[in-house]
Amino acid sequence: MTEPGAVDLIHLEDADGDHCIVRVTGRSQPGVLTGHDTLRADVLLHTDFLDARLDLYLFPRDLDSWQRQLAGLGPGKGASIGGDRGLTLALRVQEDGSLVVMIEDPDRLSTMLWIQPRENWVAEHRDRLERVRHTWPSEVVETAPMTYEWRRDRRP
Repeated sequence: MTEPGAVDLIHLEDADGDHCIVRVTGRSQPGVLTGHDTLRADVLLHTDFLDARLDLYLFPRDLDSWQRQLAGLGPGKGASIGGDRGLTLALRVQEDGSLVVMIEDPDRLSTMLWIQPRENWVAEHRDRLERVRHTWPSEVVETAPMTYEWRRDRRP
């Protein structure tokens, strides 16, 4: 079975060409039960002073959290993805609608950039999230076989 093509979960770009993209490229460990629903992603950053590609791994709970945070975004509010196991990407909406994008990848890179996104970027990113979920739906319903309680008074 071949992997579907890459899907951008986050795609923020301004008129100057500065951008921050989180491109989901596939499952981390296809066919391995414990890692099948973990998604691999590339974080692509470009500004006048920086051109970088960093790795990010996303669990289903990361996508759930991203969905909740997108719903509450507005001036003075923020959202983040990753964080507890490596790279953190955080957005903060400014009063003028611009975004401060902060990226921290321990031992590799910490940077901040400003992007003026399109007016409808939050709705667009909700659609992007749904595209990622549709392309790589969660397949692991149960991570371990069901166990049965054995009682002493029962005989096989």
